[in-house]
Amino acid sequence: MSVARTWPQRLWGNPYPLLVVTMLMWAGNSIASRLAVGNIPPMTLTSLRWVFVCAVVPFLLRRQLAEHWPVLRQRWRFIAAMGALGFTAFNALMYIAGYSTTAINIGILQGAIPVFVLIGAFIAYRTPIAPLQALGVGITLLGVAVTASRGDIDVLAHFRFAMGDLYMILACMLYAGYTVAIRQRPAVPSLVFFVAVASFACLFSLPLLGLEVATGHFFWPTTQGWIILGFVVLGPSILAQLTFLRAVELIGPGRAGVFVNLVPVFAPVLAVAIIGETLHAYHALALVLVLSGIFIAERLGRRGRA
Repeated sequence: MSVARTWPQRLWGNPYPLLVVTMLMWAGNSIASRLAVGNIPPMTLTSLRWVFVCAVVPFLLRRQLAEHWPVLRQRWRFIAAMGALGFTAFNALMYIAGYSTTAINIGILQGAIPVFVLIGAFIAYRTPIAPLQALGVGITLLGVAVTASRGDIDVLAHFRFAMGDLYMILACMLYAGYTVAIRQRPAVPSLVFFVAVASFACLFSLPLLGLEVATGHFFWPTTQGWIILGFVVLGPSILAQLTFLRAVELIGPGRAGVFVNLVPVFAPVLAVAIIGETLHAYHALALVLVLSGIFIAERLGRRGRA
């Protein structure tokens, strides 16, 4: 006799709503980067994000961490680099970018990460790039250029991009490097690896917070700033990790990874609905270019190489 499952159990067993929740949380991080302006300093947000994560999650996983400690200790340099670049630097640059670009731009530019991963895999591992994949890379990068230039050819010709867009492009490159390197991660459960990387992210974020204080850019977060921090900790940092890892368990990393392409779709929608940003024609063009390039590179390109 089968026992009827409750709706949380059914949800936990269905990868697709879990992935939608994950991408909404990650897209929401783009919105948080804009809402944080004037409410919580960027390095404070970066640092406290990982401080609170590391105050809770390692305690919950203390047995697993103790079990896998010998492996983690052996690979601590690799884990430290992953935390510094993939977590600390990526988020710090994103939150700084929020001061000089829109949440829509931040979201769309993140759509270039899969293509940067493709380029990084070629550089690091000489993973072949098929002609269609190269075409997809070019189309996606064109979408990035349209976003960063606001559709203005003069800006593109004279390289007068907003600093926020350049920060975000650099952040995406760093996260792509993290993604490329993750195939060499130590053989430990995903959640254990996340906690280890987050711990180093917390450690590396503290000097940034100190620099923010020393240079006079620190201010005490407003009430809205604390709410933003709470969302960033609970949503993108904890909930999204749990739902994404569970989805990967259910359908595998390849199929789950495709859903990352929803981030540049959700972010503009959230930016318009929550912040009231204006969606311009160049945003629509850039989004079409980015998503088309990803589709060509990830789907048609792989078929052409098969």
